[in-house]
Amino acid sequence: MLDIKFIRENPDAVKENIKKKFQEQKLLLVDQVLELDAENRRTIQEAQELRTARNAKSKQVGVLMGQSKKDPSKLAEAEALKAEVKADADRLAFLEDRETELAAEIRRILLQIPNIIDPSVPIGPDDSCNVEVQRFGEATVPAFEIPYHTQIMESFDGIDMDAAGRVSGAGFYYLMGNIARLHEAVLAYARDFMIDKGFTFCIPPFMIHGNVVEGVMSQTEMDAMMYKIEGEDLYLIGTSEHSMIGKFIDQIIPEDKLPQTLTSYSPCFRKEKGAHGIEERGVYRIHQFEKQEMVVVCKPEESMDWYEKMWRWSVELFRSLDIPVRQLECCSGDLADLKVKSCDIEAWSPRQQKYFEVCSCSNLGDAQARRLKMRVKGENGTYLPHTLNNTVVAPPRMLIAFLENNLQADGSVKIPAALRPYMGGKEVLTPKQ
Repeated sequence: MLDIKFIRENPDAVKENIKKKFQEQKLLLVDQVLELDAENRRTIQEAQELRTARNAKSKQVGVLMGQSKKDPSKLAEAEALKAEVKADADRLAFLEDRETELAAEIRRILLQIPNIIDPSVPIGPDDSCNVEVQRFGEATVPAFEIPYHTQIMESFDGIDMDAAGRVSGAGFYYLMGNIARLHEAVLAYARDFMIDKGFTFCIPPFMIHGNVVEGVMSQTEMDAMMYKIEGEDLYLIGTSEHSMIGKFIDQIIPEDKLPQTLTSYSPCFRKEKGAHGIEERGVYRIHQFEKQEMVVVCKPEESMDWYEKMWRWSVELFRSLDIPVRQLECCSGDLADLKVKSCDIEAWSPRQQKYFEVCSCSNLGDAQARRLKMRVKGENGTYLPHTLNNTVVAPPRMLIAFLENNLQADGSVKIPAALRPYMGGKEVLTPKQ
């Protein structure tokens, strides 16, 4: 969410940013919010002038009432002034109600205006214009055929989607045996990987209030992702970033406590509306999964440095598990409204012979901080921090990448050295079928 003062002083820049994001339908919002802002400032000024005048008149009424004991003519003058005070009070009540209405309407519009993107962001209308920056590891295709990921899991008796369909419907699964153990091993390894980077491990609430949802994401994302608890002001989180950033709502953070570096585990719940294609059957896009996340709250001048560190840690983690990856810079039209800059880390799929998204690293500037009223107390007053987030691992997709890239010709799956301590020392998994 942009500062109304910034929009007031830079309306053309805000409109140009909207055009770069290919959201021309939002251009009118800038003019609308500026008109409301002007009316709101006039209303506030008139209300303040009325309060000053009312106080002065009230004092004068007291003086006239005292004088009326000796001069009865002053009584009529006092009564006339009382009538003015009453009229001023009525007008003030109207203005105060109008202030509340205008503030709510201004906020509603501000929540829809996208954040200013970084100058380095490539311009394009959708993800087809995202730009590959660099690759890490050799993307190879083995001489043998690689089955679909659920077939690999089934060869280990490691997945039951039919039972999950009977119990919960489409978009759910049972993981079992060594596949379930592999799932948990990846999460535990990711947790320790981030702890070794100096992050504090957290397990957050898995449900959050509506005002936190509004603070951490756009309305469009909320409608497409969030499950609401019926009859309560609670939503199931789509990622632990939501509750981790929400942790700082309405808080003043001492500057010497920055940066806040947190890595969090949580289940994630998502509607996943829309059709996503044949390659997204199986466990690629589902309603419930688990994830390890990294979140940073920092000084504004440090956020781009943290952004670089965070996506590079994703690369380091995946390469330690023998998975080739690439960095993909997200274009302007593919950025969610709160994001300043974002990139995806995509893992190589030797079966599909293409890359697919496994991590998303984002710098949101001060957008979430402004929405959540997070502040930092520094030597020269308070200011808004910047917030960043990145996936460490989301095992359903990580499992796909892991199984395909570590599958052997005989159907076994090798366990990279980094993961063996979490798999009881196993160096290879042997299929049962």
